[in-house]
Amino acid sequence: MRMWAQSHLCQKPQRATSVLAAAFALVFLILGASQSASALPAFARKYGLRCSACHESWPMLNFFGQKFKDNGYQLMNDRDAPIWQNPGYWPVTFRIVPIWHRVSQGKQAVDSGDGQVERRITSSGFDLSGLDFHTGGTLEKNFSFYVLPSSDSFASFHFETVMARLDNVVGSPWLNVKFGKFELDNLLSEKRILTLTGNGGIYQLYHFMPQGDGNVFGQMGDNQLGVEVMGHSNNDRTRYSVALLSSNDGQVGLPYGAQSYSTFITGSQAFDAGKLGVQRLGFYVMAGEAPTSWLTTGGTPIAGSGGANKGYSREGFVGQFYFGPHVDVTVVTQHGEDSAWFGQGYGDLPDGVAVNNNTPGTTLPAGSRNPTWNGVLVEPHYVYSPQLIFLARYETIRMSQQSTPGTRSDLGNITTYTVGYRYNPFMTSRAGFAWHNEFNIFHQDGTSPLSGTNINTSELLMGFDFDF
Repeated sequence: MRMWAQSHLCQKPQRATSVLAAAFALVFLILGASQSASALPAFARKYGLRCSACHESWPMLNFFGQKFKDNGYQLMNDRDAPIWQNPGYWPVTFRIVPIWHRVSQGKQAVDSGDGQVERRITSSGFDLSGLDFHTGGTLEKNFSFYVLPSSDSFASFHFETVMARLDNVVGSPWLNVKFGKFELDNLLSEKRILTLTGNGGIYQLYHFMPQGDGNVFGQMGDNQLGVEVMGHSNNDRTRYSVALLSSNDGQVGLPYGAQSYSTFITGSQAFDAGKLGVQRLGFYVMAGEAPTSWLTTGGTPIAGSGGANKGYSREGFVGQFYFGPHVDVTVVTQHGEDSAWFGQGYGDLPDGVAVNNNTPGTTLPAGSRNPTWNGVLVEPHYVYSPQLIFLARYETIRMSQQSTPGTRSDLGNITTYTVGYRYNPFMTSRAGFAWHNEFNIFHQDGTSPLSGTNINTSELLMGFDFDF
């Protein structure tokens, strides 16, 4: 689930202070009425586990929860097969988040008597997130599935996840095969992210594109269509995955090109650090080719006719470090590189319109280079209890080479800060509820529409995140 909708109700900034004060008062009232936490709905109704068994703070998984997921949503006991479940059991969960948020966007182009000028636009109001319907589990022992119809806040639905998995092929946890549309095997999962603001509710590192770049195909945070082979040791300390994906950013109907594929490869190793906890180090590589040219009819690109494939890559390291039972930090690094063709704007076709089309005879501007960049993400958590978690995130992405010589070296650089907390006054085997509060600041260099100066955007959000 992601937060994209932003209100446009003008309101003075100082009113946010009084609203925030009231929110904190409500938090203390809720804390005073706390109950013991139990499990998340869909799988909790099957196994009767507490939420803290699988989640550091729902929906984010802990080590045991990752192992449960790696096993194909199985505990590897007799209760895994649905034939052993109560006939009334239906593994379905829905999730939606009603919120209040205040968004302040700097240097927006607005009309004036002398043309256009740049202004800060601040708006606030009540809103909704999208709606997710989760269903997953086992069709039979070692036959798993997950289906997630998801809508945006305007009730426009799509299939976020549709996959089936063969678990423990030939009796080995080292061989599991997944087929369909699924989340890439990122150790830091964007689909289980704890933050909800427009810029803080995604990992910028997973979606970054240089300014003017046309490569929409390398977004690690988006669910992709393909097949994945994944394996792990019995204790899940050692993990690997290899996925073959259509280079279409998860879109159905071969809208780009049938002959373009990408791969996503991960590996990690966990080790016991005594009283500190289990630490994990890993790597990832996303690399492949994607089209930059389409046949046209009447000037409109023809879906599925993509060609003139060009390459791209994203690679980096991941570390998950625990410092006792309450504090942990996840670090993700990335080095990215796109073909100069992508850097010059070829390849973009999310809406059926190719701004640039690499037709036969097309040449790149003199001196065009592969755009490259480096980034890092640091996300610490303080888990006061299974019911209360404090979180923060720092992300920065820096261009190391622009595609067009002479372009300012920092154009498009991103820095973002997020802080917040989630409190769960209760969690039963039937429902989950979180009181969520978050603040995000987003900074990007040189991208204001008129002056080409830096942009700063901030968002304050509070809401009820619940599932059933």
